[in-house]
Amino acid sequence: MDNDRRRFLRITSTAAVAAAVPWPRPAVARAAPLPPGSPVVISTWDHGLDANSKAWQVLGAGGSVLDAVVEGVAVVENDLTNRSVGQGGRPDRDGHVTLDACVQDHEGRAGSVAFVEHFANPVRIARAVMERTPHVMLVGEGAERWARENGFTERRITLPGVQAEWKEWAVKSEYKPVANIENHDTIGQLAVDTQGRLAGSCTTSGMAYKIHGRVGDSPIIGAGLFVDGEVGAACATGTGELVIRVAGSHTVVELMRQGVDPTEACRQAVDRIVRRSGNIDGHQVGFLALRADGAFGAYSIYNGFTYAVSDASGHRLLESGHVRRWKP
Repeated sequence: MDNDRRRFLRITSTAAVAAAVPWPRPAVARAAPLPPGSPVVISTWDHGLDANSKAWQVLGAGGSVLDAVVEGVAVVENDLTNRSVGQGGRPDRDGHVTLDACVQDHEGRAGSVAFVEHFANPVRIARAVMERTPHVMLVGEGAERWARENGFTERRITLPGVQAEWKEWAVKSEYKPVANIENHDTIGQLAVDTQGRLAGSCTTSGMAYKIHGRVGDSPIIGAGLFVDGEVGAACATGTGELVIRVAGSHTVVELMRQGVDPTEACRQAVDRIVRRSGNIDGHQVGFLALRADGAFGAYSIYNGFTYAVSDASGHRLLESGHVRRWKP
């Protein structure tokens, strides 16, 4: 058994007790590069811990880095108690739960789906679009038809509690963003394996009570996710419109290409949003960045943006730096 395999098995063994042991309290951190050959997995928000645990298991079992980021976020998609990802998410203002997802690999190949209903794992469909078609993005009814034709099974479910919340909201139909409230908390995941190969994924049910047909940054390559095997990868979470307007994840990766470290690259992208967006009170945006050498970083508009990290040191939850403090 080689050293890389032993390292995976040693850290993966800790995942078995993760459910019984509280995760460490978030701490703000800046990471230095790890020794060559050390894998790193990072994901947005607290639910990233579960995603990371699965991704780490996939890597430890010999799966590819793309396998890891797809199956990692699929765990969160399958959690019907999650109100911002998968079919457990809050609906749009017409009562439809519509889902968006994308993937990108080390070579820059990408796949994406947007505005799809009735499928448990849009991230797997996004991967199939990448691997089985000449296209990058499929949307709406066409994406759903293609998914059915390519072996993906529909799952139609109704969650009474979610529907009751939507009906209560519909009485006034007001959208009032509140930073860090589970409303548009995308799960984005980035990973680099022992061979230095990168991949990323992103999946969401989008902004709660959005206009029917709205699509945010999550399935858009260069906005919600961008991977460049020569440089690194980045993903975004929060109010998608703000991210799209600055091509957020692409901006972070290009800053790293210029030699900016991951944390500072995320901070500069956040600063660009704040400068250009006028009144964004209550709108949260957070970026994660993973450099090809394993160094990572994060930054957000408001405090409270947490992210999960799995590496040779184990699994932990950190909190990013921020430019504003949220006062509820």
